[in-house]
Amino acid sequence: MNSKASSSATALRRLMTEYKQLTSGGSPDGMFTAGPVSESDFFVWEALISGPEGTPFEGGVFTARLTFPTDYPLSPFKMKFVPPIFHPNIYPDGNVCISILHTPGDDPTMYEQASERWSPVQSVEKVILSVISMLAEPNLESPANIDCAKLYRTDKAAYEKAVRNNVREQLGL
Repeated sequence: MNSKASSSATALRRLMTEYKQLTSGGSPDGMFTAGPVSESDFFVWEALISGPEGTPFEGGVFTARLTFPTDYPLSPFKMKFVPPIFHPNIYPDGNVCISILHTPGDDPTMYEQASERWSPVQSVEKVILSVISMLAEPNLESPANIDCAKLYRTDKAAYEKAVRNNVREQLGL
């Protein structure tokens, strides 16, 4: 077996283990569910994430697509909200920008410490919980959506109103 097939098999075993843990234990407080979109492809998952209580996201349920590389868990997966949500740390196309999903090692921009970036000890559950925390408390020092971050800084009430409107739209209200 070549090394690519070997790493892909390792990734598949890890993903199956994580999925089993998520389905047997569930998420804390039912804050999210996650699993493969199809049994024929364990490298693409969907997560349904409840908006954190006490935030403008409360009451919303957000769909994220998780795409795993064949060398997972050595490399992080990608996470994208579909449809995109309005948040300083989520690009307008829905891709999530959070340190825990950045490539392992030293940050070339020297903004993040290596310990804040991806490591194979992370898991789908830990990342999603970090994203839920990020929804409640954006990192304004490293925004992915500049306009959203600017609105958050200059007019938090308008930001919260925009988020609540976005939540209602996604719920079809």
